[in-house]
Amino acid sequence: MPERLGTVLVEQGVLTAAQLAEALAQHERVGAPLGSVVLAKGWVTRRELYVGLAAVWGADLAFVDPVEVDEELARRFPAAMLARETWVPLRVEEDGDGLPQVVVATAGRPSAHIAEVVVQRTGVPRVRQVVTTDWDVQRALRTVWRDELVHDAVDALAERRPDESASTVFVRPQLAAAAALLVATVTGLVLDPSLTMLVLVGTVNVAVALAVGAKALISTVGTASETVEQVTAAEVAALEDAELPVYTILVPVYKEAGIVGLLMRNLADLDWPREKLEILLLLEEDDPETLTAALAAAPPDIVRIVVVPHSLPKTKPRACNVGLAFARGQYVVIYDAEDRPDADQLKKSLVAFRKGGDDLVCVQAALNYFNARENLLTRMFTLEYSSWFDYTLAGLDQLRLPIPLGGTSNHFRTDMLRDLGGWDPYNVTEDADLGIRASARGHRVAVVNSTTYEEANMAVGNWIRQRSRWIKGYMQTVLVHTRHPWRLLRSVGPRQTAGFALLIGGTPLMFLAAPWLYAMLVVELLWPGALTPALPAWLVQVSLANLLLGNGVIIYLSLLAGFKRRTYGLVPFALLSPLYWLLHSVASYKALWQLVVNPFYWEKTDHGLSSHVRVEDVPGMDDGPATARPVPAPRDGARLTDPQAVPVPRPAPDGSPADRA
Repeated sequence: MPERLGTVLVEQGVLTAAQLAEALAQHERVGAPLGSVVLAKGWVTRRELYVGLAAVWGADLAFVDPVEVDEELARRFPAAMLARETWVPLRVEEDGDGLPQVVVATAGRPSAHIAEVVVQRTGVPRVRQVVTTDWDVQRALRTVWRDELVHDAVDALAERRPDESASTVFVRPQLAAAAALLVATVTGLVLDPSLTMLVLVGTVNVAVALAVGAKALISTVGTASETVEQVTAAEVAALEDAELPVYTILVPVYKEAGIVGLLMRNLADLDWPREKLEILLLLEEDDPETLTAALAAAPPDIVRIVVVPHSLPKTKPRACNVGLAFARGQYVVIYDAEDRPDADQLKKSLVAFRKGGDDLVCVQAALNYFNARENLLTRMFTLEYSSWFDYTLAGLDQLRLPIPLGGTSNHFRTDMLRDLGGWDPYNVTEDADLGIRASARGHRVAVVNSTTYEEANMAVGNWIRQRSRWIKGYMQTVLVHTRHPWRLLRSVGPRQTAGFALLIGGTPLMFLAAPWLYAMLVVELLWPGALTPALPAWLVQVSLANLLLGNGVIIYLSLLAGFKRRTYGLVPFALLSPLYWLLHSVASYKALWQLVVNPFYWEKTDHGLSSHVRVEDVPGMDDGPATARPVPAPRDGARLTDPQAVPVPRPAPDGSPADRA
């Protein structure tokens, strides 16, 4: 097959003999199809490749226009299956004998399997298979099967497993419990204010102490072992390119026109055969500016632009679910637009999967920041993330407790991710929810010793928008997974349930309680004994001790994080953690309000604000002016203006630039 395809491409004049010899050698070395090799090298266009493939397979070539697809016929075939197998039914027509036949366009070799599926779903015994490009198949799917793709991305989890979806914010038992608690509190304050305040303040103190203690214990365990799936450089070097699988990278981007060009260059440095890398750039239909910037960046052929149809809720997990439908890799990872992952991260993750066992569904890489020293907020943000990813997640992994995933650099087994139902588009912290949901299903999440560098939030308003969304998502996750507490207890066990409650539930509680504990401290300092009429003196002292202990733990963990990452210049700023904690409280009360009035609203975080987002800061880029957010000009005849993404002329017969677009 490779030799035959190569010969055809040479005979057609689109490949030279020298290029064929080099491509065949690369094909043998990496184990990728010859077509993937020549596409990755940029030697042929997609149209030229599929002309050659059609000749080798002995089939007719057709370029599919979505308007040619019979919609009544299309409804008999599920979009998810067609996306995975890259073929679409086109129409029913008469063959040479006047008998009906179904015409199917496939981006792969015509096969008996496709014919069998078509016969089963239509009852028509004759099937004619023509060859088309994979882009034409996907364009047809996103156009003709648009409503089904949107429905699957938004409502599939809610319909199949409603108890795991945040589409319903509060269920009746939770509303009843909240109402009963409110009535009991108001009644108690009227009948016996002292006793009621004693119970309320005491309960809050116990909950905060348990949450702080759990975080301290988990992080202490994490200091002993940074990761369970420790991967060495020798293990990475031992991997052979020929044994590597296809890896899909999902990059959801919205209103990020300024940094798309940098994203392309960051991902280009990944140590993985380009022939086995698939990058799906997920753009929103109502965001033409980012689409224009993506096309101007002229990304390589391994990048495919997927325009996500407009629908509500407009959230990142909804876009990722659409991307998952088109993913062809055995493994899939999410990166954000500004991410700079370690070059060997994909290989380390693969080794971690192979060492981790069949129950390992996800490997989480650490996140850190390339602009840590930009201002005070970025310093605090970096210390917090260093502590979370280096200690807390490592401790959760070591203790086999549920791990809330970060929003990026989480690597999945694609088939297991689909089995889990993908991401919940109604949960605004879909990553944390998915990690908990995986644990509840008996799967395991691990961390790996690799880092992705992001842009730390440097503006207070932007930070509060981002953090309030995260905390609201934690609240959603707690509400979802406590709908049936006894079922949760039976499915994951008491230790995992306690870990989930104290970390995912305790984190927002600590932030909500902090201002009241600070207020008690201020009153006690300014007017000693003023709280005694309302509260026992011992409870006031316990509350103040709780506040000091909690802040001490946070300061200590931040100090450790600075030393571990050898960012010694950040260490003194750990002393400001109490002030940073109060900023979390502001975001938490905003999150609580939004949970009630606007639970599915996705607060957009602006990226590309840092002065460190410059051309020369990105590995592999040419030297250029140190201006922020550059957008490269389009190359003449650039290949990767995806015909599925924007309206462009259909491919011309002579292989003109319209074809290359």
